[in-house]
Amino acid sequence: MTVQEKTKKSVKTKESELANLLKEEPVRPLKEGDKVEGTIVDITSHAAYVDLGNFGAGIIYGKEIKEGFGLQQRKLGIGDKITAAVVLPENEEGYVELSIAEAVKEEAWKDLREKQENKEVIKVRILDANKGGLMVEINGIRGFMPVSQLTSEHYPRVEDGDKNKILEILKSYVDTEMNVCILVADEEEDKLIVSEKEAYKDKEKELISEFKVGDIVEGEISGVVDFGAFIKFLPPSKQKTGSEEDELEGLVHISQLDWQLIDNPRDVVKVGDRVKAKIISIDGTRISLSIRDLKNDPWMSVEKKYKVGGEYEGRVDKINHFGAFVYLDDDIHGLAHVSGFPGYPKKGIDEIVEIDKKYIWKVMSLEPNAHRMGLKFVGEIDKKKKVSSPQESEEKKSAQPEEKSTADKKGAESKEEEKAKAKPSAKDKGKDEGQKGEKKEEKKATGRKAKSKKEAKTEKSKTTEKAK
Repeated sequence: MTVQEKTKKSVKTKESELANLLKEEPVRPLKEGDKVEGTIVDITSHAAYVDLGNFGAGIIYGKEIKEGFGLQQRKLGIGDKITAAVVLPENEEGYVELSIAEAVKEEAWKDLREKQENKEVIKVRILDANKGGLMVEINGIRGFMPVSQLTSEHYPRVEDGDKNKILEILKSYVDTEMNVCILVADEEEDKLIVSEKEAYKDKEKELISEFKVGDIVEGEISGVVDFGAFIKFLPPSKQKTGSEEDELEGLVHISQLDWQLIDNPRDVVKVGDRVKAKIISIDGTRISLSIRDLKNDPWMSVEKKYKVGGEYEGRVDKINHFGAFVYLDDDIHGLAHVSGFPGYPKKGIDEIVEIDKKYIWKVMSLEPNAHRMGLKFVGEIDKKKKVSSPQESEEKKSAQPEEKSTADKKGAESKEEEKAKAKPSAKDKGKDEGQKGEKKEEKKATGRKAKSKKEAKTEKSKTTEKAK
């Protein structure tokens, strides 16, 4: 008797037993998708026969015989008890057509849900990568690990944010193993999401517990992205070990890098820089840091430099649809709302002012604590009459009395000199009078001398005449 004949005989025997049971207790008919349990009673090169008890005989076709069953893909053997899904309640040969794969898939999803609930750490092999993350497989089901769920050790940080470079780094992980936890296990949507970060969450929490908000940490810039910079640092208990595995990582948001407005974090810091930062927030395993808070806040003294209603020079830093950001100095900036520009709304701001060019602005409001200043466009800088900064104005005011007194002094000296020239002193007057007297005496003496000579000549003439 052949194997098939034996199987059919066994099935007929079961059918007769089933008929007797049906008389006692009716059995609900099977339908597609139902899960049934049975025992392998025979295996051929193209099929496996299953004893389904009250439901009769089942048959499994195709590659499932070779691929095996269960989560470990165990090979089928006579006597094995299996759970299978009904593909066809009754085929042309009268068998219940079954599929182990469908049943195994359900078992696999059930196991995944249990692992998710228990937060079990699973070692997986990376199968492939794309720009968004890595592909894995658990229980024969494909899963995905987003880039954001990688630990800092594996997170691909590229200076210029080039997606092709990021993909190169992700592809380097293919065929390597990582520890992960399951975040999402949704059978209906066939969605399996895993996380490497979650697998190390408890360890991170333990290390983070050594810190509190307000603490100062020192570390190295480990990555710079468009929205900020990452800093790696060691907790106090691991300072001596210096192990990278013990390092924590925090994010300094672009707004926390400096008091100035920053468009590109790469202009402020670079990978490898040693920096100090203040912890401003701890949310689970997420640490937020600030480099800015360790610097003096220039806004605290802004009211000494600028007054509401005052007009000052300012450089246009950038323009957007609601106004222009203007720097009055290296640290203090304000917003000039679009409504304050002449010609609005017919004219665009970029038609009135240019980026990096200086203009005159009026301070309309000032809120130091909120780091806000409202400005209004006044106009082009008058080169003949330059608007001074508050410091320059104070310096000029303090310098004016001194300059005036100096000028007055010089003027008085000039007048005295003129008076001195116009009216000689008593000494000079006496000297002049002496000189006049001397000249007068000289003149008299000259006259007397001339008279004596004339008299002598007259006497000489008389004597000559007597002699004759």
